[in-house]
Amino acid sequence: MPVINFRNKLHLYRCKVVATLLLVSFAFVAEAQRTRWVRKNNPNYDDKKLTYGFLIGLHTNEYRVKYSDQFVTQDFDTVHSVTSDWKKGFALGFIVNYKIADFFDIRLTPTVAFLEYELRYMYTVNSLPTDVQPVETTMVEFPVLLKYKSERRDNIRMYMIGGIKPSIEASGKKSVENSSSGIKVKGGNISLEAGFGFDLYYPLFKFSPEIRFSRGLVNMLENTTNKYGQPLQSLTTNTITIYLLFQ
Repeated sequence: MPVINFRNKLHLYRCKVVATLLLVSFAFVAEAQRTRWVRKNNPNYDDKKLTYGFLIGLHTNEYRVKYSDQFVTQDFDTVHSVTSDWKKGFALGFIVNYKIADFFDIRLTPTVAFLEYELRYMYTVNSLPTDVQPVETTMVEFPVLLKYKSERRDNIRMYMIGGIKPSIEASGKKSVENSSSGIKVKGGNISLEAGFGFDLYYPLFKFSPEIRFSRGLVNMLENTTNKYGQPLQSLTTNTITIYLLFQ
């Protein structure tokens, strides 16, 4: 119940949360630009082999829908289309960063992500309203990422990052999970990750705004025997995330 209440509160105030985090990010970037010609902050930071931190993520995600052969049969001639809307969510996690070379790091970021998806079944018959099938879940994610860093210029450097992200459901609420008549999805996923960001150095810490793209490799569709699953061949995930990392 506390997780659901927290999720509902975040959904209610998501615009204010996003605006506040973006303003904080811009303030950090502006401050880094202002001080970059004054001094080099934390000059020995990159000499450390192992560093730690935490992250906050704001993401938007959807299902990539692929139809099955059943979709074109007479049994589903009233189904016009099945679409997935982009839905918002957030994530919290820790950072473990290991330096393997001057310009390469290995990064582990165990994360708890609060996700929401939505499938919309639209029909050709006017008397049949659009059927919305929501899926809400909490996933524990274990990204393993390779980070390539550019040369540090005073108090800023750019980097690219990519890797693989296994995830498993910790708890969730599916709209009709216990009913054979509703959509049902699997509780585990593996995704490919790629993105870029900036390391901004400050006297006491390093701040890194980052954007990352994720493409799921697992077919998340579990129940293919009812009216919601039969017209579908697969559901895979697409996610775009803005991360704020503090180390």
